[in-house]
Amino acid sequence: MAEAVVGKLVVMLGAALAKEAVILGRALLGKEATALRGLFSNIRRSKAELESMQAYLQEAERFKDTDQTTAIFVGEIRGLAFRIEDVVDEFIYKLEDCKHGGFAGKMRKRLKHIKAWRCLAAKLQEIEAQLQDANRRKRDYAVTGRSATAARSTNQVQALHFTRDEDLVGIEEHKERLIRWLTGSGDGPEQSSSKVTMVWGMPGVGKTTLVDHVYNTMKEDFDVAAWVTVSESYRIEDLLKKIASQFSITVDIANIEVRGLAKSIHNYLQGKRYILVLDDVWDERLWSEIRDIFPTSNCIGRVVMTSRKQTVLATRESAYAIHLEPLQAHHSWVLFCKRAFWNDDDKKCPLELQELAWKFIAKCQGFPIAIACIGRLLSCKPQNSAEWEDVYMCLDSQFAKEVIPDAHLILKVSLEDLPCDLKNCFLHCALSPEDYVLKRRKTMRQWITAGFITEKDESKTLEEVAEGYLVELVNRSLLQVVLRNYAGRLKHCRMHDVIRLLALDKAKEECFGKVYNFSGGTRAFSLEGARRISVVLGNIEQLSLSGATQLRALHVFEKYFNVDFLKPVLTTSNLMSTLDLQGTCIKILPNEIFDLFNLRYLGLRDTEIESLPEALGRLQNLEVLDVMSSKLTYLPNSVVKLQKLRYLYACTTTISETLTIGGVKVPNGMQHMAGLRSLQSIKATPEFLHEVGALTELRTFSICNVRSGHSADLSSAITKMSRLAHLEIIAAAEDEVLRLEGVAAGDEVLRLEGLYLPPTLSRLGLAGQLEKTSMPHLFSSWSHLNSLTRLDLAFSNIDEQTFSCLCQLHGLCSLLLWNAFEGKRLDFYAGSFPELRHLDICGAAQLSQVGIEEGAMQNLVELWFGDCPDLRFLPDGIKHLAALEKLVLKDTSEELIEKLRQERDSDECNDDLMKISHIRNVTVALMQKGLVERIR
Repeated sequence: MAEAVVGKLVVMLGAALAKEAVILGRALLGKEATALRGLFSNIRRSKAELESMQAYLQEAERFKDTDQTTAIFVGEIRGLAFRIEDVVDEFIYKLEDCKHGGFAGKMRKRLKHIKAWRCLAAKLQEIEAQLQDANRRKRDYAVTGRSATAARSTNQVQALHFTRDEDLVGIEEHKERLIRWLTGSGDGPEQSSSKVTMVWGMPGVGKTTLVDHVYNTMKEDFDVAAWVTVSESYRIEDLLKKIASQFSITVDIANIEVRGLAKSIHNYLQGKRYILVLDDVWDERLWSEIRDIFPTSNCIGRVVMTSRKQTVLATRESAYAIHLEPLQAHHSWVLFCKRAFWNDDDKKCPLELQELAWKFIAKCQGFPIAIACIGRLLSCKPQNSAEWEDVYMCLDSQFAKEVIPDAHLILKVSLEDLPCDLKNCFLHCALSPEDYVLKRRKTMRQWITAGFITEKDESKTLEEVAEGYLVELVNRSLLQVVLRNYAGRLKHCRMHDVIRLLALDKAKEECFGKVYNFSGGTRAFSLEGARRISVVLGNIEQLSLSGATQLRALHVFEKYFNVDFLKPVLTTSNLMSTLDLQGTCIKILPNEIFDLFNLRYLGLRDTEIESLPEALGRLQNLEVLDVMSSKLTYLPNSVVKLQKLRYLYACTTTISETLTIGGVKVPNGMQHMAGLRSLQSIKATPEFLHEVGALTELRTFSICNVRSGHSADLSSAITKMSRLAHLEIIAAAEDEVLRLEGVAAGDEVLRLEGLYLPPTLSRLGLAGQLEKTSMPHLFSSWSHLNSLTRLDLAFSNIDEQTFSCLCQLHGLCSLLLWNAFEGKRLDFYAGSFPELRHLDICGAAQLSQVGIEEGAMQNLVELWFGDCPDLRFLPDGIKHLAALEKLVLKDTSEELIEKLRQERDSDECNDDLMKISHIRNVTVALMQKGLVERIR
């Protein structure tokens, strides 16, 4: 993947050259101008040389595993590219440094930098000579007879298609056997008293796919369900914490001891029907170590374990096992066609490609993950023999040494087919811990600040390009979807173990990065040859700095580590661009951090940080400052100097996913931070409200501590934010009135007492009282916001009459009313909320009746009522909600909850249970009594 490194560098060199005309057009000293012209000339030549060999590098990548000369050449070019990157970064820093200080100080820096320009030019000249020498050797020893790589699909519409779960092909019989065992029906082993079963087989054979499908099908039939991925390097304490978390057991996980945690799990499962999946078990001792935690009487429990090792079966409870083997040929054909021709209605292979298709299937030898990846790869290619032959030749070259064709080898072809920008993004994902959940926003921000994302055209922002890349990795089966949001948008994903192992090997081979994962011992971990380090387990005192190159990124996932060991790493890596300490126990930042002039991403989310020093202003290239959910209450005055900052996140407490309190205080001068895209969550002050209107690039804006007197200034500021997508306004207190009187002002924008909400707005959160007289106009005006899909309201004092105005919001997918409804009856008329999928009514103290007409909320999937003590009856017309999958009644009237529980246990047919018979999951809860029970 050397061409990915070179591709990123070519863009970087282009950006440096773009500064040439501006710099040389200024009044420069004679020697300064001469030195700079020489440096720019060398940059230009280096760029041209790298561009000329970039296409060759992409082709050579396919053959370097079987051609030692090619491998040497590719490695040499990669090393030279890293050296050029260091030179250019230093050059850019010194240019920026000359802009700061007074006249005398600037002149001293310019005179001092004349020598630096000459030194950097000499370095580039030396590297250029080595590039040319390597290029000559390449021409002498280049691999010949290889066809060029086909042009890749750039169909953006296809790239945005959501992938589905892998089809169950060839394992339907195993699925039925597993379901019979879980339900205790049928004859034979399914009737065994054993509560543990195993699904085992080779990596990539479909173990997790099978169990995941059955688990998602059957978990609704159990009271509680948990899925825990174990992994090779599990620790009992961490495993039990995962199990408790997945079962939603309310304990202080951070402080409880192992014995207490085990007892909590045991007691919680008493009297329940539960299912637990332990995925990817390596150690045969695992079940014997934890089996006594799970009760054997007064409950019905099922434990399913998956493993790639047969020896894990060595436990007396495992009387029932399923051995998954590679697919038979006809099943492989079906899966291949579903993947390769997923976009065709009949999903059939054209006659002229069938011979080649069988050749691909033969190479995959029945491994579903390999078949899926190769099929997905071919689905992006034109359907002709020449294109498929080219892919097959590359695939064939990977098998030249007759190595067993497991998923690792086959997936290499899929990785090598990635565009260069996407390769860097993919390898970045692999540096996270095993089974780590990758969050869309954070992943995108890190890709952008690492320089992996470039604007393809003016119609797409960097964020949109990055999200397209994430979706593309999912579409290529290189990432798996974990969670989508209320609108079906990708929210969380993870990397499959097999793919991650391959990616880590590739990352180490390409000097992209390494993972530090030591639980003890004295063996040193060398940084040599790594541009990025991920500390997954163990403190960092074993990091050896000998022979280290310049680190570009340091990600720390270990919560407890000695910050003093961080200092030498920072000192020797002054070109670092990413430092992510999220979730660590760090309280004070080392001073060495503020010498990282190239730092673009500083992640301090979920840390113990209480304050940031004025030295923060020295990080002139910082683009992301994430101090969300820390102990920070104010930002230093110097933060306004960070004019390249794009994302600023800082708050201490959240009351829901979008309604946030505990914002930070910011200094005067925020209007200078004109490049901000996200600003969350800031305390309102008159000074800040006068300045924030200058931040017209904001997409996300969250402000708290808002008082009625702020309304005019706040309206004036938000009116100028024409690109806003997410807006959150939190009042200073529950009884504080947010004065947002509304008057519709056409389709383009909305007037709310001078406030204009842009049509780009997709998510709106308001916490504070709304004036009753203005609410009808306010809600009616929102009906013109066609992009609005999520609305969260808290303390709004909505009554029956004003709620009817909300029903005009036809595009809403999610609606949360948190202590916001004060009426006695809620009515949903036919045609209201046609797109709504999630409705949460919480804290409606007087609500006693709910009416749902036929045709209302036809797409509703989840319905929650919480803290509604007067609600004594099920919603009238709930039977009309045909799509409803989950109903939760938490702290409604005890009369209603007890009636439903008794009717559930009765043999007689009754009206209430008939009304909700179509809902798969009905859960009731009385929190003061400690009752949480699923009755369906």
